[in-house]
Amino acid sequence: MPVIEVKPFIMRNAVVEFDVDDFAKAVSSATLTPAGGTTPFKGLKPTAVFTFPQSVTWTLDLEFAQDWSAETSLSRYLFDHQGETIDATLNPDDQTEGTTSWAITVAIAPGAVGGPVDSVATATVSLGVVGAPVPTTIPVTP
Repeated sequence: MPVIEVKPFIMRNAVVEFDVDDFAKAVSSATLTPAGGTTPFKGLKPTAVFTFPQSVTWTLDLEFAQDWSAETSLSRYLFDHQGETIDATLNPDDQTEGTTSWAITVAIAPGAVGGPVDSVATATVSLGVVGAPVPTTIPVTP
């Protein structure tokens, strides 16, 4: 059996784009999260046990610093575009050669306003993905 190589990375130079604007400077965590599972059925005979897979749904989960001082901030973008579906891109490794970029369409929801005393005001949102993410590998230049 072959041993599969792994190339881990540290997520510190990412791309988090909505349309063409990259909001990665405001984001401290960005995760494409799948959800799904199975639905079981048990009948009244010992052999009547069935498991059916559910469809997988996805979310783009973001944690970000609130910034209400600029009309171009992520906080304001999410507020101004709430309820819209927007094309977005997540690349956890800043589009370097050989990495994967993920194209998605997300349903925009606004983040929280405010927070506790003596701390950076942050917010989290879970944006529903329409369909599934589409991966694109950035080719390696020979």
